[in-house]
Amino acid sequence: MLLDVSESQLVLVDYQERLMPAIAEHQVVLANARRLARAAHRLGVPVWGTEQNPAKLGQNDPELRALCQRTVTKMAFSAVEEGLLDCLRPPARPTPGNARSLPRHLQKAQAPTVERSMAVLAGCEAHVCLLQTALELVEQEVDVWVVTDACGSRTERNRDAAFDRLAGAGCELVTTEMVLFEWMRSAEHPAFRDVQALIK
Repeated sequence: MLLDVSESQLVLVDYQERLMPAIAEHQVVLANARRLARAAHRLGVPVWGTEQNPAKLGQNDPELRALCQRTVTKMAFSAVEEGLLDCLRPPARPTPGNARSLPRHLQKAQAPTVERSMAVLAGCEAHVCLLQTALELVEQEVDVWVVTDACGSRTERNRDAAFDRLAGAGCELVTTEMVLFEWMRSAEHPAFRDVQALIK
């Protein structure tokens, strides 16, 4: 199965200013996160961020933060515990008025809530916050795609152990370029040149 741009949402987990210098290959990890966020913005994919205890670890990278529609502040390691699911699956809007105010045939039909079923995750640390968020999303029956080259931990061993566990739990492991090209599907896509420039 390929990623579908119209079904995707991007979640950027904890690319925080005081954490990133400790992450193995942090410059590559952050560069790939920026590529993902820029491409998502260009292609109309919603982007959400999370920050773990920002009072201690600082805010996310400013460029990433600016591209997020909302940043979830959290103390729990899983962002699902702190409201991420409300971003990914917005609650249905209640019908205005009550049953006595207007007969049903005169009430305005509510626009259906658009639900995007594919969560594309990237972030730090892969074996803690990213892992716990991804596993809880899987429990909520969300299709989770983890962008391995945009994820990091302080050690490669921890990062790789997280990838093994995520794959075993049913997450799809992908790379930044896989995501971008699957979102576009064709060199004839109107955004192809813009997105290709992010990769070069």
